[in-house]
Amino acid sequence: MPALAQQAGVQIALVDEVSGAPLAGTEVLVENTDIGFSRILRSDARGLVRLEGVPTAGRYRVRVAGGSDDGAAEILLRANTTSSVTLRLSPASATRDAAITVKGQRAVTRLNAVDAEVSASLDHGELVALPIEGRDVLGALVRLPNVVPSTGFFAESPAISINGANGLDANYLLDGLDNNENFLGGIKFPVPLGFVRTVSVLANSYSVAYGRTANGVVNYTSPSGSNDFHGEAYALVRPGRPLDSASPYPRRDLTGNAVGESFERYQAGGSIGGPIARDRTFFYANLEYTRDRNVQVVDAPALGAVGNVTGRNEAILGSLRIDHRLTDDWTLGLRANIGRVTVDRPGGSLGGGNVTFPSAGSDQRRFSTLVAATASYAGEAWSYDGAVQFSRFRWDYARPKGEAGPQVTVRDASGLTIGVLGNPGYVFNDLERTWQTTHRLQRKLDAHKLSLGADLIHSDFALLGGGNPQGNYTLDLTDAQVAALAGSGKGLALSAQDVLALDPAVANYSVELRPRAFGTGQTLLGLYVEDEWQVTPRLTATLGLRWDYDSLTGKGGKGADLDNFAPRLALNYRPDARSSLRFGAGLFTGKLQYSVKSDALQRNTTAPGFLSQLRALQGKGLVPAGVDLRKVTFDGNLAVSPACATVSDCPGPERVQALRDSATLGEARILNPEGYRSPWSLQLSAGYQVQASDTLTLSADVIYSRSHNLVRLRDLNAPAPFTPNLAALTDANIALLKAQPDNASRFALARSLGLVRSQADADATRPVALVAGGARQITVSETKGESEYKALILQLDKAKGDDAYAFRISYTLSKLTNDTDDINFRAANSNDYSTEWGPSANDRRHVISAVAYLYPLEGLSISVAGLFQSGQPVNLVPDARIFGTQDLNGDGASFGENYVGNSDRYPGAKRNSARLPWSATIDLGLRYALPVLDGRLELSADVFNVLDTNNQSGFANAATTSNQIQFGGGAPFVQRNAGPPRQFQFGLAWKF
Repeated sequence: MPALAQQAGVQIALVDEVSGAPLAGTEVLVENTDIGFSRILRSDARGLVRLEGVPTAGRYRVRVAGGSDDGAAEILLRANTTSSVTLRLSPASATRDAAITVKGQRAVTRLNAVDAEVSASLDHGELVALPIEGRDVLGALVRLPNVVPSTGFFAESPAISINGANGLDANYLLDGLDNNENFLGGIKFPVPLGFVRTVSVLANSYSVAYGRTANGVVNYTSPSGSNDFHGEAYALVRPGRPLDSASPYPRRDLTGNAVGESFERYQAGGSIGGPIARDRTFFYANLEYTRDRNVQVVDAPALGAVGNVTGRNEAILGSLRIDHRLTDDWTLGLRANIGRVTVDRPGGSLGGGNVTFPSAGSDQRRFSTLVAATASYAGEAWSYDGAVQFSRFRWDYARPKGEAGPQVTVRDASGLTIGVLGNPGYVFNDLERTWQTTHRLQRKLDAHKLSLGADLIHSDFALLGGGNPQGNYTLDLTDAQVAALAGSGKGLALSAQDVLALDPAVANYSVELRPRAFGTGQTLLGLYVEDEWQVTPRLTATLGLRWDYDSLTGKGGKGADLDNFAPRLALNYRPDARSSLRFGAGLFTGKLQYSVKSDALQRNTTAPGFLSQLRALQGKGLVPAGVDLRKVTFDGNLAVSPACATVSDCPGPERVQALRDSATLGEARILNPEGYRSPWSLQLSAGYQVQASDTLTLSADVIYSRSHNLVRLRDLNAPAPFTPNLAALTDANIALLKAQPDNASRFALARSLGLVRSQADADATRPVALVAGGARQITVSETKGESEYKALILQLDKAKGDDAYAFRISYTLSKLTNDTDDINFRAANSNDYSTEWGPSANDRRHVISAVAYLYPLEGLSISVAGLFQSGQPVNLVPDARIFGTQDLNGDGASFGENYVGNSDRYPGAKRNSARLPWSATIDLGLRYALPVLDGRLELSADVFNVLDTNNQSGFANAATTSNQIQFGGGAPFVQRNAGPPRQFQFGLAWKF
């Protein structure tokens, strides 16, 4: 079975309310009636009480032993974190030799009085009150500072960006344990609202206990059972049109895939928690089901097939947590999470003109399983927590709906594509198995708390990828053959075999030569030591050192990166009981995504022609001398295209294997002969926090991060640089180019003006020529990218307390510049990264997040959430209607352009040099609860984008379908997408 949360701690400071002096020798009661926990501790000479290794389950109350419960502090603990509480006491008497008698106490609980961590959290109460689409907790994190909706690099990439960086580079944790899909990055098990106690985003200056990212951390803490049974049953619906506003642009489902106006969502689920044995053993279980409905159009009239097809996405998310207090000091835990997410691609598209038949449809499956077990010990001087977790993730991106077979693309006599049938045409089926074990030992020594920890993860990967081993055909049909298929009456049931049986002419035929899974493992080891030193009662200094090892850095031409020592320093000074000053500095080491190696295996070849090219590059010094080419090459996926006139002439898959050595590639990739280095960042932060009243907290933080060794692509066989002749880019010449009858004529004229270069001209300048079995581009992933992030964050947080309202307001002024946004990013012109330094795709200069909670009547709550952001950067690209092509320098399309969209730029334009307009979204949530059956029946209504704003920026999207790629030269703005229009969601829940 599975696992409990990592354990947590609490630091309690006792001070005289009048003088601010620390109160030593005072007994403090820490109790948690939810789990039957109670302990009395005495403050030390610095007026501090420290308790480590306690469960995150339940709510803890802290007060002076024997004193009144008035003014007691109530706190929720976060996994892997020490929370702080300050009790401001009004002693009736206080002498060195006598016990302190307390006549009053007031608590300060909303300050970080321990370290320099820059973070923010949402607890379950805040989450359920917020308008959240589809109970998607990750999307709700945009309410926190340093977090914005992300432009990602494929539809399923994370919907958030931390510090403006790629969401795939963040570290996603559940109860402090790994929850990363380690092939590309992002979340493995999509933690639903019903299994979230709190969720925190760590942006800067966090403890050495956190690693494997040079950016931010998202840490979910799961809920637990208690001595009282509690839970809920709910139903939620997104009815769609006609309640939702109309929009010409596609919406997105929870996986990031495009859906149309027919979209509907239905959800149901429930949770229950309670005691198995009171005060000892507790359970919490959660099950959630989601079903989406989306109608698409197949528009193939030439083949007698016009009609609707319905896609139905499904998600089943189940979770179980068991906690057992073995003794007063030892706690054991189990946690299990199972996710089954299926995205349906039924064929067709959101509008007319799509000729993909249902037989060429597919399902995307993201199946995740996590099973973990934990143990912790909370002694007077020693504490320990440890865990073991196994996880499995299956990502079958294009599972055919029918049996394996060829794909057929049908063209009519004019060359127009009139149908796609039979198979998705490619394979991506990744299996990841991961083991993790973590251990942390802590010891209190007078003014010091020493921590020693180890964290080991090993993942094994197997990828079945590439083209279609059964063959992909592009067929040219005669008018008679088209008429025969249209007259068959099969309509949408028309199959690939129906077309192949006509034995039509073949325009192209390609076969995948390696239909076998391959892969290897990745081992990540982190060791750390930390000393939390209470220098004075008001000053805490935390000094830590972490060392990280990533086995992928040893895959290539050099040995592993072994010098990843990351020292960190945090200072926390408390001028008084209500305020805190923080400073942090340190190095933070990230990991490589496994896809860096997988792409170098999958897109590789050992053909003799390719090896001859590598030897020639080695002779020119572009591949280091002495590198064994066998260590950087591999027989990866390769599709070949044997010549055949008709279908019956085409050789079967088993007869084309001999063509591997003669097939030429547009781009091949090798393991980097210079090796890889782990990404790392230097992070600095300074902040001030004050709890102005029992419910109002203000804070200001300044953070800085400089990252190194970021991944990007380099072409070892790049052509010579090409700079367009800007003097020829006159209004008259542009008008003349536009007036040409076709793109071929435009290209010829642009070439004569020095504005473009042909592929042949570019190839002539490459270090080595293209040969049979070789490749035009020979790329490697290099770890030489950099980024710089600067931010000022202002926050105002008002808890409800005894008032009828609460709010959270944050303003972030930030700037992220870099020379790579993603592992598939490449320089626009011959590896010249000096011209790539510019704003990140997710850079925002201004972000205002404001959330207000109103409680006007008993049982009624109203939440209003506003998000206002300055526009995202725009990359200006060439327009083929001017130049006849978008490839101005003739170096050819790159693999990365399929995801990042970083094509050549408009002549004279810098990277990401323009901006989209501001975006503004206001969401509304209504909750009304009625007492029913010893619980409460809650009705909810959420309205997203109340003002129905057409936002061209600031929403989660894929890069190549966003509005961030525009034509340069003053061309009119082309809107390709928009943030969601006004949408409605309704729910009914019984909570007890």
